[in-house]
Amino acid sequence: MNASRTTTVQANSRSQGDEGKPGFRTKTISTRLTQDELAEVEAAAERAGKPLSEWLREMALTAARERPSDPIELLLAEVWALRFALMSLFHAGAQATGEGRPLLPESVLKIRDRADARKLEQARQMLATFLGKRTEEP
Repeated sequence: MNASRTTTVQANSRSQGDEGKPGFRTKTISTRLTQDELAEVEAAAERAGKPLSEWLREMALTAARERPSDPIELLLAEVWALRFALMSLFHAGAQATGEGRPLLPESVLKIRDRADARKLEQARQMLATFLGKRTEEP
């Protein structure tokens, strides 16, 4: 029979006695892996240049904190990005024409990147504002 190895990940949590120690980790999570799975996980942690427990903690917390978007939010994000990009392109084009210079391709890419970077946050903000006003109505 093969010897098995157990990997333990510490999670953020405070017990009642640790109230004066914010962020002190006192809880553990354990899991069982096959030898091949353990090798994969160890290799991933090594590629990231982190100790196995730190890498596992970061991966677990990243997955736990990830907020999936609903389809309406994604659609609104794309509509907002399209509106932002169009208005920005019209403005940049008019400004460039007024100054007698062409609109450079790099400028177009920067506008696209700004729209992509802000679209989900803007969509969430718009939905929160809309839903907040909707709940206030009689």
